[in-house]
Amino acid sequence: MELRQLRYLVVIDEVGNLGRAAERLYVSQPALSYALRSLEGELGVRLFDRHAGGVRATAAGREVVDEARRTLLQADRVTAAAERHRLGRAGRLRVGFEASGAGELTTRARAEFARRHPGVRVEPKRFDWGQEAAALREGRVDVAFAWLPADLTGMRSEIVHVEGRVVGLPSGHPLAGRDGVSIMETAEEPLMWTERAPREWVDWWAVNPRPDGSAPRWGPTNDNVEEMLEQVAEGVAVCFAPSSMARYYARPDLAWVPLTDVEPLRVALAWHEGTDDPLVRGFVEVVRELAELASAPPGSR
Repeated sequence: MELRQLRYLVVIDEVGNLGRAAERLYVSQPALSYALRSLEGELGVRLFDRHAGGVRATAAGREVVDEARRTLLQADRVTAAAERHRLGRAGRLRVGFEASGAGELTTRARAEFARRHPGVRVEPKRFDWGQEAAALREGRVDVAFAWLPADLTGMRSEIVHVEGRVVGLPSGHPLAGRDGVSIMETAEEPLMWTERAPREWVDWWAVNPRPDGSAPRWGPTNDNVEEMLEQVAEGVAVCFAPSSMARYYARPDLAWVPLTDVEPLRVALAWHEGTDDPLVRGFVEVVRELAELASAPPGSR
């Protein structure tokens, strides 16, 4: 048994589909299927049941995958400990985020943490479409700014940032010059979406169902922010995003208009339950302080 095989199990369980898991792991689907069969043969139990839409962990598989996650996390800590000595540094903190993260709080927190811990290397790790929570679970990052809804089972988390949502439009769109639009005013527009994220996450961003009970008009899919914005700029579809993306992804061929009647995005800072890592605790403390400062009335700052 190898760590590579355990990582395969975790990703297969995460996406529930061998084809998509192979894409994320950058291996061929036949090679991944063979690796899974080999591991099941070695362990003597079936780990996943196949069904029309993909695969689902068996009772044995769920327990094995949980242990695999813990093993990968511990292995990553071993690597990090060795790296600290190899580089002669006091440590490393990997911070996961998605697109614009928690807006300015993301960059301010990293900068303030680096100021307080000058010997620590802070590594920002960007993920697409809800994958920052999976990266935290799998030990690929130490702490993450997670866009909700997200599966944070077994994690500690605190909501640290809230912001409104906007609709992204091609600059020549009839709605592009508006100060705000309602969700139903976008009802006839094809909407960008992704197959890379959990369905709950996709439906929340799409506001599915709409206030009148209807479904969105689904447009093309995309795998990342850049693909999404290119298609919006071409006029193929529109997209929904947090308002901070209007600043972080400003382009002359795009217009960002506030959605006036939808639930805002909540961003949680998440980390592993029971962690004893002083760097994680230190980063959490910094984010808490900055989030409280940002929410305080102007006269009290």
